[in-house]
Amino acid sequence: MSSRSYAVSHGVVAPLSKLLWRPTITGTENVPLHGGVLLASNHLSFIDSFAIPIAAPRPVSFLAKSDYFTGTGVSGSIRRAFFEGTNAIPVNRHSSRAAQESLDAALIVLREGRAFGIYPEGTRSRDGRLYKGRTGVAWLALTAGVPIVPIGLIGTDKVQPIGGRFPRLAKVHVSFGRPISPQDYAGMPSGKARRMLTDEVMDAIAALSGQERVDAYNELPPGSGAAVGI
Repeated sequence: MSSRSYAVSHGVVAPLSKLLWRPTITGTENVPLHGGVLLASNHLSFIDSFAIPIAAPRPVSFLAKSDYFTGTGVSGSIRRAFFEGTNAIPVNRHSSRAAQESLDAALIVLREGRAFGIYPEGTRSRDGRLYKGRTGVAWLALTAGVPIVPIGLIGTDKVQPIGGRFPRLAKVHVSFGRPISPQDYAGMPSGKARRMLTDEVMDAIAALSGQERVDAYNELPPGSGAAVGI
């Protein structure tokens, strides 16, 4: 995100959003202000990728469907400008290599010393429960050698429920947990390291969000293509 876009986001959009939704934001001191870092969150609503950058103390990049960048007309232009202004990274969800392309794009962001937002569940929870994390978050942390900051979101599903067309007023909580270092897992067999690190991240997210856990992966809705949450 350019410094000008970030200034607009935090100087105009952030205060307006905080006035409307009155979010409770805690733990921002846990987010490193410099260097590559993963912000790993539960995923309840489309609005999550808006709430986290507003609450975070530094710019955060997320993946977004490439369709959002190719719309036409007034609405398409507005949507494209929004995602470009928030430094979103376009990914083709219909590609047979979507998952790997998503990981590659995230790795570039981290190696450039920037912050990258990720949803280990892979897609939004439709029943409010917290599903098993996919190990892409651990692969990124171990490969790039960066910490993971867990995030617990509460109430974003009330702002814009799945299937809802317009945002509503609701209380939102955004909690940033203590950073998790991948170094403790670096000497383990790769598969075991990824699984154990991912599970630690999901435990931390659950503690922050208070969600009921599900020992299964969250399934994608029919026809949705590959998850961009990795």
